[in-house]
Amino acid sequence: MGNLEERYQKLRRKFAEYGQDHVFRFWDELSPAQKEAFLEQLEAVDLDLIARLTRELIQSSPAPQGPRRLDPPDVIPVPKTEDQKREALAAAKMGEQLLREGKVGIILVAGGQGTRLGYSGPKGKFPVTPVRRKTLFQHHAEKILAIRRRYGVRIPWYIMTSEANDTETRQFFEENGYFGLPAEDVFFFRQDMIPSVSPGGKLLLERKDRIFTNPNGHGGTLQALFRSGALDDMRKRGIEELFYFQVDNVLVKICDPVFIGYHVQRCADMSCKIIPKLDPYEKVGVVGVLNGKVTVIEYSDLTEEEMLARNPDGSLVFGAGSIAIHMIRRDFIERLTSGDLRLPYHRAHKKIPYLDENGRRVEPEAPNGYKFEMFIFDALPLAREVVVMETERKYEYSVLKNAKGAHSPETVRQDLCNIWGEWLEAAGCDVPRDEQGNVSVNVEISPLFALDREEFLTRVKEPFSVTDGLYLGEEIERSARLA
Repeated sequence: MGNLEERYQKLRRKFAEYGQDHVFRFWDELSPAQKEAFLEQLEAVDLDLIARLTRELIQSSPAPQGPRRLDPPDVIPVPKTEDQKREALAAAKMGEQLLREGKVGIILVAGGQGTRLGYSGPKGKFPVTPVRRKTLFQHHAEKILAIRRRYGVRIPWYIMTSEANDTETRQFFEENGYFGLPAEDVFFFRQDMIPSVSPGGKLLLERKDRIFTNPNGHGGTLQALFRSGALDDMRKRGIEELFYFQVDNVLVKICDPVFIGYHVQRCADMSCKIIPKLDPYEKVGVVGVLNGKVTVIEYSDLTEEEMLARNPDGSLVFGAGSIAIHMIRRDFIERLTSGDLRLPYHRAHKKIPYLDENGRRVEPEAPNGYKFEMFIFDALPLAREVVVMETERKYEYSVLKNAKGAHSPETVRQDLCNIWGEWLEAAGCDVPRDEQGNVSVNVEISPLFALDREEFLTRVKEPFSVTDGLYLGEEIERSARLA
């Protein structure tokens, strides 16, 4: 108890120096175990950082903006001409060579919960595929297993979890045998948490023995890779390039050789894929060149004039929508995490539940505090070279965010069916479609059966009947199923 008391007194003095000793308001009501856990949490708080963020992002007036020049980025288009197709083929060959040499690793950001889906648990556990209802984690894992087999190489998978879902995510992978991947090639690392504050910069109590914290944003991936030892693991394995994506995109083409190839050809530190925005008001970040540096501009930061600007062909001048798919050099991450370079924090005005002075929990009806977070795309302006590559929305962007409507289980399953329907039609199969042109039956093709359309056509030589519930997977004997 003496040690506990000494730690308490030391922390209380430190927090008092920063005007934050109110967090100990209910100290005398806590059990010894609660006190121990509370001290552990508080000892990890960077009070200097919280004071600086409060001063710079909440209490200070915004710094005067200097001259602002925004230009569209140079984009590698979806290949249409013969020259573009030759360039894409050359990039693919280079990307495949890097994969075969075992120089590519994979980073997955999977710290989110399925709250907006009405689902309790890590979002990666949500059952997403149309027929077998495989989870997002399994769907991505099967792609990675298929890539490993295609190139005959080990590809490590670095999965960032959060405080809220780390234990459950690890258990899920263990219970499912890592979906066929070697356990030693799946590296879990946890995202850092950062306290939220009131408008006056005060820490908020979530419970009598805990302050309210939030994940520090997907930009925290880089520091978490360093802190967890994942960067050391990459270095030992000879990993030079990292493919980065987020768990909720069901269509992501993991380790796309073309993307890898262009990134490596141009010696880029960091690269990004984009899709053309659907309309000027679509709420996605836009990749642009701000004062000479490639960056992502939040849609809310575009002026009306910028948002509506059109090219002669009618396309949006600032229509390069960011979809959170990146290639990142390992040594670039090392430079960002070991030197003076750092990603900026952003503030978000949010409704944050808290305990009042009487220990009663308050659920605010309006935003009452600020969360701080970093964004991965803020590393782009720090890169010496950036590749921006266009892809097609219907083939590589369908995210799961909402229970109903846009970006819901219904829409992502339809998008999967539509892609697999195209493969089936390319093989000569008659695929039922509705009046809107969507595939009207549930079909599913595991990446372990075919990773892409080209592989599918090598496996399916003759057309066959397509009915609702069709499933093609590794465990199905092709001769029996497709007879």
